[in-house]
Parts: sequence; C-alpha cells; structure tokens
Amino acid sequence: MKTTNNVALKLCLLAAAFALPAPAAFAKVSAQKAAELDGPKYTCIGAERAGSASGIPAYSGKYVGTWPGQTKPYGYEPGPYAAEKPKFTITSDNFSQYADKMSEGQKALLKKYPKSFRMNVYETHRDFGNPPWVCDIIKKNAVTAEVVHDGLGIQGVTGAIAFPFPTTGLEAIWNGINPYRAETEQAVTDIADVYANGSIAWGRNKFMTYNPSNSATKRGSYQDKINSYFFSSYLLPERDKGFTAVGYQPNDFTKDATASWQYSPGIRRVRQAPAVGFDYPVPPAGLRTVDDDYGFNGSPERYTWKLIGKKEVYVPYHNFKVNDPAVKYKDLIKPDTINPDYIRYELHRVWVLEGNLKKGVRHIYSRRTLYMDEDTWGTIWTDAYDGRGQLWRANFINYFYSQESSAFHRGASIYHDLTSGAYEAGYLVNERGKDWWRINQPLKPSQFSPEAAARGGH
Repeated sequence: MKTTNNVALKLCLLAAAFALPAPAAFAKVSAQKAAELDGPKYTCIGAERAGSASGIPAYSGKYVGTWPGQTKPYGYEPGPYAAEKPKFTITSDNFSQYADKMSEGQKALLKKYPKSFRMNVYETHRDFGNPPWVCDIIKKNAVTAEVVHDGLGIQGVTGAIAFPFPTTGLEAIWNGINPYRAETEQAVTDIADVYANGSIAWGRNKFMTYNPSNSATKRGSYQDKINSYFFSSYLLPERDKGFTAVGYQPNDFTKDATASWQYSPGIRRVRQAPAVGFDYPVPPAGLRTVDDDYGFNGSPERYTWKLIGKKEVYVPYHNFKVNDPAVKYKDLIKPDTINPDYIRYELHRVWVLEGNLKKGVRHIYSRRTLYMDEDTWGTIWTDAYDGRGQLWRANFINYFYSQESSAFHRGASIYHDLTSGAYEAGYLVNERGKDWWRINQPLKPSQFSPEAAARGGH
C-alpha cells in the first residue's frame, strides 16, 4: 500500500469513535405516555421493566456507579457476576434449538468455525441503572425531541437518548448514535488482525475522545456544533509510528461534517485531512468500515432504516473478563475468532433495526442489521451483507460497566469477515498496564487541536 493511501486510511479509525444520521421530523410522544417512564411498566430509558418467561429477569437497576465487591475507583474490575458458570453452551451441533434467538451472523460463525466458535450462555442480569440526571433528560426529550433537517440533525437535550419510545427506524438509529456513555475516554489500545492462515498483524494506538454532549454537569443541545472530539496517535506498526490525527464530529450534519487534522512524520507538518466516512476501510487490514465502529457510526443517510421491533436474542453482555489484564493476548487471540471462553452471552431483549442501501448511492454493504440493547441502546451485534445480498460480516462489541462513568463502556470489539476467514480484534487493553482505560477524566478541546496533533506526533 502506498504511504499516502495508508495515511488517509487511518483517518477512518478516528472518525469511527462517534456517529450521526438521515429524512423528516416526527411527532413527540404525549405527556401522558412520557409519564410512564420510570414507572411500573417502563424504565426511565423506555425499556420494559418486566421480565419474560424465557429467562429475562425484571429490571432492577440497583447498581449505579458501584456494585458489591468493587474494590477500585477506576481500572479493571471483575464485576458482580465473575463467579458464575455458563448455564449452557451453544455449538455447531445444537444451535438449531436456539436459532430463533440468534442473529444470522451467529449462526454463520457456528457453521464456518464449528471447532472454534461457540457461545457460552450465562444467567441474564439487568442490575445496572442510570444516574438520576440521565433519567431527567430522557423524560424531557420524550416530549420535546424530534428529528430535523431531513434526518441530518435532531433537537433535544444532550447526555442521553432522545426517543425512549421510538416509532421509526430513524429515531432508533439516533438513539444508537447518542446513548448515555462516557464523557471522556483514554487508553493505549492494541489491534490484532488475524488472517485465515493464522498469522497476526499488530497495531497500537494512543486514543482519546472527549464528548461534551455526555457531560454529567453541563447540559447542551443536539443543535450545538460539537458532539465529540477525537485524538489518535499510532505507536505500531513501526512504519506508521508518530502519525497523529485529531478532530471533531458535529451534532448536526446539515452544514457541517467530521473535521480532522493530521500530523505525518514523513513531512513533519499538520494538514487538514479530506473527509472520510461511510465505507472507507479502516487500517491496517480493512476488515471493517469507518461506520462499523460502535456497531454503526456516522451519517446513516445512505440507508433506509426500518425498525423491525424487539426480539429476545443471545448477545454478548457484561463482558468484564475479556478486558482482564490477567488474560494475555496469546490466550485471547486465536485462529478463526477470539477465544470464546472469555466471552459471556446472556439472553436480552434487543431492538432490531435494518438498514437497506438507497438506490443511487454507494456502500459496500447493501444491507445491515443492528441489535441494540433495550436497557442501554448500545449496539451489541451487527450483521452486514454484500452487494449480492449475501451475509458478509458479523461484528460484536464486548461492553463492560464502568465505575468511572456509571455507564456501559466499549471493550474488545470483534469484526469477522466471513468471506476471507479473517477477523479483527480492536480496543484491546489487556497488556497495556497503566494505559488501560481511564474514563471521565478531565480533558479539554485544546487537547484535540491541530497543535495537539503536532505535539502528539513527536
């Protein structure tokens, strides 16, 4: 790959830390309906409080920011369910009896890797809740928020979802774009690209984001200019060491777009980067697109979004262990897929959202299906289809609950290419020591400026 192309490709890794949307304003819910939030029927986020006969428990939300057995104010913790053992394991031999509660990507992985991929299913828990201020925002947004500017923006209060009772696919994708999560994140993350022959290509990245929209103390509007800032500086591979990029993602895409500035060691100067988005391949292997991050990221304008509804699905959940510093990469990164012994699945209700590529626009995915957690609106699993309509990629994010942010935080993120037999494991922090995730530590816009790019590259 030519150096100039390699540099440009890196920009998509940065743009992938956030997200944004596509057509028309929709009606707000009534005050009577909004009054049901945080009541006997619905949680404050709009999830069903009741459990189900198939094993989903009632929502308790009893842990906010801490839980029994927590020992540290930040850093890795095993979580409250570490002693549990799997209830059962879904394999290539028995998955047909669980197929109605699985994604097509999960079934495909079991078929393609019958000896490597399996799903260890644990007891389902719904014990982590939201801080009161998050609930207050959602209650206000329920009766005031709306999609505007042909889907390129929304009106509402920042810090939490805008649509607790979504009725359209566009409202649902906005919730996935703006769930309650960390205001800031900092880590040095490793990237493992594992090929079908078992070889591994490694990358390493100093990574920071600052999301003023998610501030716990300062309320804003989704019509404010800035949604998020990002900083990314490469430490590995050696040929790319020092490449640094910074920038911001807007709240509304009507008259603005993601802006980025890059420092390239080869020329020793900072330049404003061209726009990168949609299906731009993320380096070093191009095993995911820029809008694959967080399950879906960036403007959804190229798709027609259909809200299929809620469904009970086995999804990765409460995945503390996969981020454990005691788990070394030689045990975690395996051929075909990440070691399934470190991945915890639970049965949860999820919103199923389908995006179909619009006529006359381009994307390497003709269709994508998102599985979004009812209790958090985090996108946990996605299936993506190629131009022929064939299942191509199956991706999942291993969220863990962060005591620093009182919110679920992305951990190891896995992107499978079912055609090539390769996969990428990103946001790995297991062997990063003191550079493991720090969350909600003070950051400021000047740390994401073009001058910061020049400093970071030296």
